Amino acid sequence: MKGLWLENKELQFYADLPIPEPLPGETLVRVLRAGICNTDLELLRGYYPYRGILGHEFVGVVEQGPEDLINQRVVGEINAACGYCRFCLSEQPTHCENRSVLGIVNRNGAFAEYLTLPVANLHPVPDSVSTDAATFTEPIAAALEIQQQVSIRPDDKVLVVGDGKLGQLVAQTIALTGCELLTIGRHGDKLANLEERGIKIGFVDDVKDRYFDISIECTGNPEGFAIARRSLRPRGVLVLKSTYAGALTFDASALVVDEITLIGSRCGPFKPALQLLAQNQVNVNYLIHGRYFLDEGIAAFAKAQSPGVLKVLLEIGS
Repeated sequence: MKGLWLENKELQFYADLPIPEPLPGETLVRVLRAGICNTDLELLRGYYPYRGILGHEFVGVVEQGPEDLINQRVVGEINAACGYCRFCLSEQPTHCENRSVLGIVNRNGAFAEYLTLPVANLHPVPDSVSTDAATFTEPIAAALEIQQQVSIRPDDKVLVVGDGKLGQLVAQTIALTGCELLTIGRHGDKLANLEERGIKIGFVDDVKDRYFDISIECTGNPEGFAIARRSLRPRGVLVLKSTYAGALTFDASALVVDEITLIGSRCGPFKPALQLLAQNQVNVNYLIHGRYFLDEGIAAFAKAQSPGVLKVLLEIGS
């Protein structure tokens, strides 16, 4: 099969990779579409010593698996859990001690014609959701995870820091709570997409210190963290939605004095994400800034790393 292989921080296209063999309880999925995200770019830069096929945001068709899923369009949760460790037994499979992670840890990913995942990871895509839109299920689920971890009420004041791909989706999902929301960034054109949806936008100077109940940091850089931190009132909640490439330093004593709750947040629920897409409550089409075929994957990654670019899709199958 064709695929994009990462090794020693070098990405290469191959036309003769072996088609994966699903293990018991797994399915073989023919990939239709896959999206390049910041995690893929960080892996390319050496964020984690991964060797294999990249990619974890995808839509595919089941070719081997349970009869009711054969020929069905599906999306898949990226953590393949063991089912018997303490986290699996306490219904926390995304923290499974023995997990593999699609395109990230010990499992080849979606930038190829085929992938394998456990049956339990798959979710059928509603007929009303386009293949392009369904490719965003995983990042929308990640955005929704915030609301699994933090209760957001209509009277809460919430700040989202960052206008990139993730920040856009976080802002759209948080806006559905009816809270007092402000999303800030550096790019007027990106923020304008949110403003068109009735979301209040601004820049750094628009952030009031010690005003917000909840701040959500989506930039993954120290400046974004500092803005999110100073925006919080005492006993506020700071959600970190992005990984940090380097070391992050901050005033821990101030967190103690203000009794700030610090929460890390990553993978989230797929079913509610698909429901939002089916109900047209989240708009993803404007986020697509490029389309490439799989054998153009190197150019696709170059495009994805270009300034101002949001989502780049790989068209893998039909």
